[in-house]
Amino acid sequence: MKFNYKFQNLLGTVYRKGDVLFSKDGNCVISPVGNRITIYNLKQNKSNTLSFESHYNYTAVDIAPNGMTLLAVTEKGEAQIISLTTSVVLHKYKFKQQVNAVKFSPDGKYFAVCCDNTVFVMTAPVHFTGEYRPFIMKRVFKKALDEVTCLDWSSCSRLLAVGSKDTTTKIHTVEYLENITMYSLSGHTDKIIGVFFERKSLDLITVSRNGQLCLWEASIDADELAVKQDDTSRKKRVRLQNEGNLEEEFDAKDDIEKEKEYDSDRDAEQEQNNSKANSEENDKRLMYKKLGRHYIGDAIRNADRKVKLTAVQYHKENKLLVTGFSSGLFFLHEMPDVNLIHTLSISEHRISSISVSPPGDWIAFACPNIGQLLVWEWQSEQYVMKQQGHSLDMTCLAYSPDGLHVVTGGFDGKVKVWNTTNGFCFVTFHEHKATVSGVTCSANKKFFVSSSLDGTVRCYDLTRYRNFRTLTSPSLVQFSCVALDSSGEFCAAGGQDVFEIFVWSIKFGKLLEVLGGHEAPVSSLAFSPTLASTRLGSASWDGTVRLWDCIDREVQCEPIRLNSDALQVAFRPDGEEIAVSTLDGNITFFEPSTCEQTGSVEGRSDLGSGRADTDLVTPQTLLKTKAFTTICYSADGTCILGGGNSKNVCLYSVKDSVLIKKFVVTENRSLDAVNDFVNRRNLTEFGNMALLEEREDLEGGNVNIRLPGVKTGDMADRNVKPEVRVYCVRFSPTGESFAVAATEGLMLYSQNAGVDGTFRPYRLEATSTPAAVRQSLRDGAWGSALTGALQLAEQALIQECLESVPTKDISLTVSSLDEDYGDRLLSTIARLLEDSRHVEQLLHWTTALVSTGRHKFPPSALLAVEKVLTVKYSQLSKICDFNKYTIRCIKTVGDVVLKREEVEPMDTDGPTSSDSE
Repeated sequence: MKFNYKFQNLLGTVYRKGDVLFSKDGNCVISPVGNRITIYNLKQNKSNTLSFESHYNYTAVDIAPNGMTLLAVTEKGEAQIISLTTSVVLHKYKFKQQVNAVKFSPDGKYFAVCCDNTVFVMTAPVHFTGEYRPFIMKRVFKKALDEVTCLDWSSCSRLLAVGSKDTTTKIHTVEYLENITMYSLSGHTDKIIGVFFERKSLDLITVSRNGQLCLWEASIDADELAVKQDDTSRKKRVRLQNEGNLEEEFDAKDDIEKEKEYDSDRDAEQEQNNSKANSEENDKRLMYKKLGRHYIGDAIRNADRKVKLTAVQYHKENKLLVTGFSSGLFFLHEMPDVNLIHTLSISEHRISSISVSPPGDWIAFACPNIGQLLVWEWQSEQYVMKQQGHSLDMTCLAYSPDGLHVVTGGFDGKVKVWNTTNGFCFVTFHEHKATVSGVTCSANKKFFVSSSLDGTVRCYDLTRYRNFRTLTSPSLVQFSCVALDSSGEFCAAGGQDVFEIFVWSIKFGKLLEVLGGHEAPVSSLAFSPTLASTRLGSASWDGTVRLWDCIDREVQCEPIRLNSDALQVAFRPDGEEIAVSTLDGNITFFEPSTCEQTGSVEGRSDLGSGRADTDLVTPQTLLKTKAFTTICYSADGTCILGGGNSKNVCLYSVKDSVLIKKFVVTENRSLDAVNDFVNRRNLTEFGNMALLEEREDLEGGNVNIRLPGVKTGDMADRNVKPEVRVYCVRFSPTGESFAVAATEGLMLYSQNAGVDGTFRPYRLEATSTPAAVRQSLRDGAWGSALTGALQLAEQALIQECLESVPTKDISLTVSSLDEDYGDRLLSTIARLLEDSRHVEQLLHWTTALVSTGRHKFPPSALLAVEKVLTVKYSQLSKICDFNKYTIRCIKTVGDVVLKREEVEPMDTDGPTSSDSE
């Protein structure tokens, strides 16, 4: 088994907070998801999370005009320049304070950053200069009396409009201009939410939080802006003049004598000339005139005075103004007449960010409270994309048997089904009224079941997407776990407050058996994966693991005594071994038939301490409380994956009982318990500053200390950072990936052997070289060439061999391969089928491999082929349907044209015959 698993994608979390924006082609939406950035491709219906991560959550992002560079700033003021081509962080810069907004200039030479009441203008890396100089300060403006909230550039990239909480909008210049130094606009009664320049004009639109919209007309055009010859500021000239460093030296005595020589007539002419010059200069000065004020939010605010305007965006080409409110309602107005075009309520929660695509047909909205991101096409009034993650943390997950789908359940009571290929959620179930405690899929891929603390176990159909069966107990029981047998006939659920196990029949929905014997809550259940086996394993907090037979009641159940409380139980894929994680941090392995211990893993120290900011105990003491709350076998059963209340996920070898690899789920310091030690900068002579309460004048105030014993949330008016933890880990049945349900979301890790550039040969020989493989291909020795390529394990070379072999020689070539080479070839074909255009050729190879019948392929390889063929079938079926209807349309149009051509000659023949008569 290979262990080069790397982060692939982030599911389950669509949007956290910050700015959402479209790419320059308008086909992708860029969304900050915690300390990562996800790109949703709307044309290809696919999402991709960039592999890098920052130390804190992203809040402000903007894309360069060339569409190749992304500027992202975290909540702590750390700015990053990211290449969207290579998905690499190119440069970092620390502003050391929170950044409210960032914006690139239209020409791409500068970008502006708002920090507190200060605006920084810096040079941006541009491709046409051939020089990369990031974060070089150009101008600094500190004129606002309160925090700066928004900004916008003029089309000429010379002026910068800045709105702030002091209800004013200020116009700044990047270069020193003759027409303007700084201009201030007032007229709003609340803080400014958005300021926008008109396209190819200096006219302004300002919008405030209470729904006031002001239109401003500029006195001159952008072409009339003149740059000063001397670009030195007035303060600097005065300072240089006082120091005597100016080149021109003024003599006071000469000035007095020259003034005495002037005649009165000359003085009068000079006064006339000065008055004319002043009038001409005033005509060329940039002035603003208020054209009008509109109240676009009065209709909403009259119904509810608490509703505020929270987001606004303006599309300059189409002159469309989109405004979002805290009630989840948005307005679409046409400017400059402020005509209402469209209004819609997309949610009941606050809209924090709005973005309009460059063509102006799609509008993206983001709601942070529920983690919702949707794209609306306002002309056809349809959703282009509507995605929403779990509003609270996920508690459990389960792979479908083919590894194509992942089912998740959360604290919010929702059950969601995700597609691992494109990363989208395509169905959500809301039937549960409490926390979902467990989910599991059937082996026939037709349904899955979920258990909840509301006392129900529900069965969902994956074909019609409906809840077709609800299983309950005679008395109300909070179910903490659920399991399905390999045939999909029996379902078992364990109680949390009633220490019993309930077994139902899925087909009839009847309660068959109630298994009693545990003396504490049942923490985990697992059926044996062996076909026609009804053996059930249960783990409980009473420190025992019991093996039951759900059909033969006469078989006695002997408990397996453990040294500590049992947290999780899992069967090996072949059913010949079980693993149990206990509260003391150990994973113990048993043989099911004899109940004898075969091995154990001491993994407490591998999880890490993860000290929170307000913890009073040392990391050594915290380490004693760590345990694996979730475990899972790999697809081949040689390794076991475990996670718990920590940021680490550990992969162990079952045979050797050693740690193979440790995966760090997140480095996000916006979460609690990420670091193992408290930052010494927070330690003072009075102790840890995080333990000090920040109270206001009145008692109560703003308290950031969590209540004792609180784990998942605080129902009081207190703010606490979420604590990083791993709730569930599961291996894909294909063995190529595994999923982790953590505080950050659902993270997928996959192995890219041969794709990531690493050299991982298999039974390499001295004569196995790329040159020798290509020479064998030229000589027609297909078997030796393919064997050499498989030994080198280079995917590009294997693909070249598979595409070079003629179709008629595929069966003969496959028959000459060894069995282990056949397994590796089938896994490689499954990986190549995802992106290759030669689908038919690869299918010939797959048919030849499977139809040989010489040996049995591993289930993981067959499931990988089944998964990719299912995806290919769905893609090709859509293309075929589209082509079918297109051909039908063309045929119909052709018939209409033929009929029209037949009618036209008849019409022309009629008058001719009459005329001849």
